[in-house]
Amino acid sequence: MRIELAGAVVAACAAAPTSAFAVDYMSAEQAARLMFPDADRLQARDVVLDAAQMQALAAHGINARSARWPVTIARRGSTALGYVVSDAVVGKFELIGYSVGIDLKGAVTQVEILTYRESHGGDIRLPAWRRQFAGKTAESPIRVGDDIANISGATLSCTHVTDGVRRIVAVVQSAAKSGGLV
Repeated sequence: MRIELAGAVVAACAAAPTSAFAVDYMSAEQAARLMFPDADRLQARDVVLDAAQMQALAAHGINARSARWPVTIARRGSTALGYVVSDAVVGKFELIGYSVGIDLKGAVTQVEILTYRESHGGDIRLPAWRRQFAGKTAESPIRVGDDIANISGATLSCTHVTDGVRRIVAVVQSAAKSGGLV
């Protein structure tokens, strides 16, 4: 009887749906402080793209998704050190929260994964994968298979975060050119 019961429990557990892992690694503010440790102040600013900026991004294959983007400006005194933009993209089924640090020249300084909720593909959080973005600008391809390597078993997570980083870099560049990040 005990063996049958144990077997039934094992069978029930095996048949039960597995839940996704939900891990919060850090907040957007913690990521900004990590990316710009010399900053003594983080200034929140909403960047609003106009219709011409949205069209220019679309012409370059960038779906801006929104005209309004919250940007954090890392400052030391009155001097801007760089920008941090936090966003979320769908991995396979769940949202992946991430932040992108960008220097004043428009190059990615760092990418941090804030939250990861998928059961597979969490390897995108590994430093080696995230370091591939460092130095990328709006002129870089920033595409999985071109200049960003894929991780087997995390193809959708890799692709969607990479697309998100490309979008953020383009939005920040557009806003900086128009004087919207002063």
